[in-house]
Amino acid sequence: MRLLIILYLLLILSSPALAQQIAGAAHATSGEYSIEIDKSRSELVVKHENSVIKRYRAATGRGGQGTKRVQGDRKTPIGVYRVVDFKDDSRFHFFMQIDYPNLLDAWYGYKNELIDASEFHEITTAVKNNQKPPQDTALGGQIGIHGIGEMNDEKRAIHARENWTAGCIALTNDEIIELRQYVTIGTPIVIKE
Repeated sequence: MRLLIILYLLLILSSPALAQQIAGAAHATSGEYSIEIDKSRSELVVKHENSVIKRYRAATGRGGQGTKRVQGDRKTPIGVYRVVDFKDDSRFHFFMQIDYPNLLDAWYGYKNELIDASEFHEITTAVKNNQKPPQDTALGGQIGIHGIGEMNDEKRAIHARENWTAGCIALTNDEIIELRQYVTIGTPIVIKE
């Protein structure tokens, strides 16, 4: 069965459209914006081609260094993602969901027996079809960029000095609204340590 999964993954990765998405996601095509998040610098950068348009102080997951591997680890994933949904009614003011888990997350999840072959297939099919991957596996889900929510001095101070999220990337409410003008469904997001 493992051999079938490996062959399936190779087949998915050999898709020209998917290969372009994976290889090119880190570099937006002409006219598009991209987002880069540097966890160690607590920074979110908006880029247009190779020019930096805007920089924000960003809070990430309080789970520390490393990439997200399992639901509840409170880590922000590391990798190449894209925006798949917007939620205006978020308790965090505004929410831009990314396509976590991606193919690499799914592979590690399957390899480490966190997800089964069926869940691996669901994730890879969603990625191949540019759809939102399943959000209810042991890998976790509902990862994105959001605001703080109801504002007060204590929340502003926490946001300014520490990583406080359960795995997402957080900006202030004003910043998440400002960021929205640069982001569409499909905007590439690169998250690095």
